[in-house]
Amino acid sequence: MAERGGDDNRREEIKGVMNLKGVAERAGVSSSTVSRVLSGKSYVNEKTRAKVLESIKDLHYTPNVLAQALKLGRTNTIALMVPSIHNEIFPVITRGVEDVARKLGFTVILCNTDDDAEIEQDYINKLRTRYIDGFLVASALPGSDHMRRLKEEGFPVVLLSRYYDDDIDAVIIDNYQAAFEGVSYLIRSGHKRIAIACGPRALSIYEKRYQGYADALKAAGLKVDPELVIMEVNGTNSFYYLTQGLLRKGIRPDAIFATSDPKAIVIMRAIVDSGLSIPGDISVLGFDNIEMSAFVEPPLSTISQPLYEMGALGARKLIELIQGESKPPRTDILGFDLIIRKSTR
Repeated sequence: MAERGGDDNRREEIKGVMNLKGVAERAGVSSSTVSRVLSGKSYVNEKTRAKVLESIKDLHYTPNVLAQALKLGRTNTIALMVPSIHNEIFPVITRGVEDVARKLGFTVILCNTDDDAEIEQDYINKLRTRYIDGFLVASALPGSDHMRRLKEEGFPVVLLSRYYDDDIDAVIIDNYQAAFEGVSYLIRSGHKRIAIACGPRALSIYEKRYQGYADALKAAGLKVDPELVIMEVNGTNSFYYLTQGLLRKGIRPDAIFATSDPKAIVIMRAIVDSGLSIPGDISVLGFDNIEMSAFVEPPLSTISQPLYEMGALGARKLIELIQGESKPPRTDILGFDLIIRKSTR
């Protein structure tokens, strides 16, 4: 019988089916000591810790992650909500989030909301009941009250990029000041008729960038010409037809400030297809400094956001909240840079 029992034990070791109690017996410690080693929360003598870890390795023991999560009250999983991964700024932000999360032992679930409040709310309703520890939200809309309720209920939430003066932790840039300085650069370069290609002003980032544009003109003694305000009507590609329509009417700006690089790139194509040159006839200034902006012809002058750093800092802030660090909500405002290439003169 003893010999058969030994054979059974060896088979169990090989199959890796020993439970926590088996690890404790092999290491000569209590099950609670093994739990403390696994959680990493309580002090355990280094010699004892080494014995436990060796037993775990020898027995191929894999802890029950869900059981641990229920016991600890978290799963080390966070949700990152973005409007669309097709928007070139969000893969960079996502990489910053994932690099920090991975280093700190967290997993990231990516959610595309398509700038639809109902989709955003549906994600939140489903994920909050599936052991998600917190939300990073780069898709916040003016009517995202469901996201604000999460914060009111004590759920960890950090906003990225978009911000509506909520009492919620956030990581952003000063979109107003960035646009103001970009347009001021165009004015200093001799441009007087500066158009703006603006995204939906209901979104905070575009409203701030529009205000920066308008105030930079006013500060230089220039008026905002309604004919030079080009508003998005049906996605970024609509700026191709909007720009060509403007030029066909004989309305010729000497510069166009686009409130995102993808808009600027579409506008550049519309200008060239109209038989005009960049920057000889019209200068173009973008916003974001996505990777493609350096490779279009001519290379795009743009306002650079620290996108990776935004994601990385947002992840750190959220994980601190999850781990119980109690601090008043804070908005971190990162810097920006004006990148001058060959699309402006």
